[in-house]
Amino acid sequence: MDITTTRRTFILGATGAALSGAAPSDKIRVGFIGLGGQGTGRLNEFMRHPDVEAAAVCDVDKSHLDRASALVEKTQGRKPEVFHDYRKLLELKDLDAVMVGTPDHWHALTFIHACQAGKDVFVEKPLCYSIGEGRAMVEAARKHARVSQMGNHIHNDLPNYRRVVELVRSGMLGKIDRVYCALTSGERAIGKAADTAPPSELDYDFWQGPAPKRPYNPLRSHYTYRYFWDYSGGVFIDFWCHYADIAYWALDLQAPKNVSAAGGRWLVDDNAETPDTFEALYEFPNLVLTWTLHPRGRPGYEHMGSCVIFEGTEATLVTNYTTHEIWAKRNKVESFTRPPQSIPDSPGHIREFLDSIKSRQTPTCNVEYGYKLTKGGLLANLAFRTSERLAWDDQHERVLGHTQANKLLTRRYRKPWKLS
Repeated sequence: MDITTTRRTFILGATGAALSGAAPSDKIRVGFIGLGGQGTGRLNEFMRHPDVEAAAVCDVDKSHLDRASALVEKTQGRKPEVFHDYRKLLELKDLDAVMVGTPDHWHALTFIHACQAGKDVFVEKPLCYSIGEGRAMVEAARKHARVSQMGNHIHNDLPNYRRVVELVRSGMLGKIDRVYCALTSGERAIGKAADTAPPSELDYDFWQGPAPKRPYNPLRSHYTYRYFWDYSGGVFIDFWCHYADIAYWALDLQAPKNVSAAGGRWLVDDNAETPDTFEALYEFPNLVLTWTLHPRGRPGYEHMGSCVIFEGTEATLVTNYTTHEIWAKRNKVESFTRPPQSIPDSPGHIREFLDSIKSRQTPTCNVEYGYKLTKGGLLANLAFRTSERLAWDDQHERVLGHTQANKLLTRRYRKPWKLS
């Protein structure tokens, strides 16, 4: 489905770059698609910027929509335009950008249609539900010259990751051949609710969208959707982009050569499908990366909680979101010389996106970086679901010698939805 609209443009200074939207001194008009808990949080964050106008809101749950509309009116002093169908929102000619805060299985279509409509896009992580969707999103952004940002905000909102990247790249740790990612899950049972009729305020058929048609169950929508394979890939894929980000960034990782995974839903008894205990093993050139999902995290580093560990020949660095430590010969290194600061501080994840709308420069977590990062998590889930060690050919984006896995690279959409 190709949604196009004629939009006003201007030439940006000496660069001659065309910007679809407002001049730098004007408001950036943003539409918000998907306004559950995360989407509402993003709405608040965007509205803290004085050059943002929350021009429109869209959700298939009327209770979410009413809440968002009231929030905008209270904050901005005027009501936004309200939409049930995101395609109608995208028809607004003077809209500059959209924020996509839908469940994972809706990221691709809303992103692609927004690009076709000439809108820049901020989309939540993980970027996509499947590898085929991610590829299509990259192609849409390239074709329509759209600015994009994936919402792994730790990359820009906290300075700690920047200092870790500088340390890893300085050579202080020696040669790094092992990286461990440990997520202290703290999962709780989501329950065993029975199927029932959907609530009157929710358009459940639209909510399911391209996913298979299922009976309504309160656990299959809104926050707990992520525990079902039809819509997402569990707590693992929810946090993969936050923690694997620092390893991909510091070591300039591309795609793994081989991926395997094991685990299950062993620690709780409920209706969820995705694992609560999960181990993934990635083979990159001259590097092994492992992922642990378990309530106790990584043994030996419990004091850091969820963390990433770079193991080098000279020292080991462990980091979480806000702090990092260096260890050598089983002792914590209390004092060391830091390399010169080489990575500029960020204005903030959303601010970077807004500035890029005006400048047309590429944000750090654009769709191409987001796809490269998300792809790694998707491959581990694919290995888990096929119970196989998968050899990955990234040039052709195919699993070598595995027909079943290749069929799962792009899901078959439920009619009438199409990945186009």
